[in-house]
Amino acid sequence: MKKPRLAIAGLTACSGCQLTLLNCEEELPLILEKFDVAYFPMGESTHDSLATYDVALVEGAVSTPGDLSTLFKLRSTSKLLVAYGTCAMHGGVAAMNNLQAAGRQELLREVYGAPGLELETFPPAPFKNVISVDFAVTGCPPEKGELIELLGALLVGTLPPPRSYPVCLECRSRENLCLLLEKNELCLGPVIQGGCNARCPATGIACEGCRGPVAEANVAQELELLLERGFSKEEIRRRMSRFTVEWDYDQRR
Repeated sequence: MKKPRLAIAGLTACSGCQLTLLNCEEELPLILEKFDVAYFPMGESTHDSLATYDVALVEGAVSTPGDLSTLFKLRSTSKLLVAYGTCAMHGGVAAMNNLQAAGRQELLREVYGAPGLELETFPPAPFKNVISVDFAVTGCPPEKGELIELLGALLVGTLPPPRSYPVCLECRSRENLCLLLEKNELCLGPVIQGGCNARCPATGIACEGCRGPVAEANVAQELELLLERGFSKEEIRRRMSRFTVEWDYDQRR
């Protein structure tokens, strides 16, 4: 059977999502046996000249003309395009200051100094703002198991079922102490998509929201609950926008 042709690319990001693949050390030989990794700039310097792919895994937000060019090319040459990681799905850390009053030019100046003002960039955006996406894997970075699950499903011509439960469900299944209700910490577990097995709360660290919102998240109720517990609206919004800048704080479902 012909091996599926796989493209792996990154836009404006830290490359952590791509590293998740390289960290699949035990599974990597089997992945390379089952897939033709035809395009992977981070992992190899040469690429197949036949620029068509069965699936493209693309990480990062879109924030430069170069990002747009790469994304449009991969969208047009791939049967399936996967938004890989929280930046690709929601803008992520790259977009956390999009709504800052100082504006894009001031942010560039703060980070790069005067030369930054000459850079051709725009506010980082998720893929859904510019192209259609066939599937998404969230996480900052995604869990290794979710990547393996996706690759396994692709080999049999399907896609994994989407996760539609919050981190709180996994937290309770592990019998963790509730950091929000019992320790009064600013935990976003009730509105964040599960799949991480409550990795952070299990070690006593409040959920930061790195996996983005769960489907049908009751954002308004979470905001109300946190306000009742003494957190300021500014602190809550800053925390929530760290990985997903476009929350709807009046959303009730």
